Amino acid sequence: MKALRDLLDKQKPLFEKGGKLEKFYYLYEAGETFMFTPNHVTGPRGAQIRDANNLKRYMMTVVVAMIPCLLFGIWNMGYQHFLAVGEEPEFWPSVLLGARLVLPIVLVAYVAGGLVEGLFAVVRKHPINEGFLVTGMLIPLIMPVTIPLWQVALATIFSVIIAKEVFGGTGMNVLNVAMTARAFLYFAYPTDISGDVWTYYGDEKAVEGYTGATPLAVAQQANIDGEAVTAALDASWFGQIGGFFEPWNLFLGAYPDSIGASSVLMCLVGAFILILTGVGSWKLMLSTVIGCYVMGLINNLFAVNTFMEMPAYYHLLIGGLAFGAVFMVTDPVSAAHTETGKWIYGFLIGVLTVIIRVFNPAYPEGIMLAVLLMNVLAPLIDHYVVEANKKRRIKRGVARATV
Repeated sequence: MKALRDLLDKQKPLFEKGGKLEKFYYLYEAGETFMFTPNHVTGPRGAQIRDANNLKRYMMTVVVAMIPCLLFGIWNMGYQHFLAVGEEPEFWPSVLLGARLVLPIVLVAYVAGGLVEGLFAVVRKHPINEGFLVTGMLIPLIMPVTIPLWQVALATIFSVIIAKEVFGGTGMNVLNVAMTARAFLYFAYPTDISGDVWTYYGDEKAVEGYTGATPLAVAQQANIDGEAVTAALDASWFGQIGGFFEPWNLFLGAYPDSIGASSVLMCLVGAFILILTGVGSWKLMLSTVIGCYVMGLINNLFAVNTFMEMPAYYHLLIGGLAFGAVFMVTDPVSAAHTETGKWIYGFLIGVLTVIIRVFNPAYPEGIMLAVLLMNVLAPLIDHYVVEANKKRRIKRGVARATV
């Protein structure tokens, strides 16, 4: 590390004021502070926040929390391929194939987003926004493994510009950037992000009777056909070859879905890291789960179709609810900031997720639209929570004055 430090110090004058590469100082600064702790600190006087973490370390903690989902997704993408073509899905071949499919998507997302971040940093003359350390990982994890790489690049560039940079960069965005990328692809290229896109076949053909439908897609089709959802899951190809759609296996997540969003277990590992380090809000996570489960129970009470009859806890196991609750709902910028507001915000996301799933046959996954809708309403929730607190304090002050 000392050799790297010496190399950076030697090149630094080129990027400082008056140097030949002065315009690109913030590109140099981004690399330097990513690898080494900055040598400057906040002054000893004045009101300030003292913490061992800076923004880069904060963001890196989120990236670390997502690694279990990434590793599981790499294995699962290879595993699903071998299942589909009728071969024995051994561990290492599944990992190697999954890595060959997934890592290019991650690389493209980081390169495309990094170029946009670097361009805005040079033009605006400000440090590169560290938020993309998280967004660059989130975007691949919510994509199907078959997504064309050029679409990943296009969606990443679109979301970083439209959802973040036009608002001023990290800390100023209204919408969740990763969800904006997925929404862009959903509306611009729907055939590449919905339908039979969750399993990679390569040059091989799927075995007879195979269907790569996700559990949510099976549930939606069962609703259209008037069949019980749990029976349809059991009768599906995955249900018949080994109970892959039973609750325990749904919890583990070894079924076709987005690269990193299928395993509730891996999401819980990520949630543990975020909560333990104080980076993620447990209130937002828990309220999202509660909202989803309560809405599932209400559906059971007023069941007018078979999807509403599905046991409420299934909504917690299938689709991207767990991933969204841990990594999307907890976005510290686009979520509600007041403590009461966090409960309301997360609860409504859970409720909306189930409503969209059940009543929107065109798009069985609901967490994306629910998060984006509540992103827009988050400031309004905080406003009314603050106003309610003000009225309560005024009322309490008046009561004390009249005693």
